[in-house]
Amino acid sequence: MDFTACLPSLSSEKAVYLSGIRVRFVTTLTFVAAGIFTAIGAILLSGYANQAYQGMGDAYLRPVITAVVISGTSILGGRGSYAGTVVGALFITLLSSILSVLQMPEAFRQIVFGLIILLMLLIRRFERNR
Repeated sequence: MDFTACLPSLSSEKAVYLSGIRVRFVTTLTFVAAGIFTAIGAILLSGYANQAYQGMGDAYLRPVITAVVISGTSILGGRGSYAGTVVGALFITLLSSILSVLQMPEAFRQIVFGLIILLMLLIRRFERNR
């Protein structure tokens, strides 16, 4: 049986509710899990740096968003795959390594990540309009 015709309705909260899943419980559980994993990541990052300050993870934000956008995951939610996200993360890691070897300044790296995000969003928009 081909389920591809049903894919647009899979991200619908109403469809999930009508299928018998407790939407509020799953949403709350998702946010709790995200908070726990964020706390674990913050503890590991502060242990690695031997210090803690408020903007510690800011340098990781744009590369992470770029990896997710490259993978094809929708920023608005509902679409994407784990495999695509892993490929996007590997690509961004490789790109960061290349830019480090070329001794590019951090500002230039952030510009490159921003341009990649814009390019991928434009590509997705043109694909969606077709």
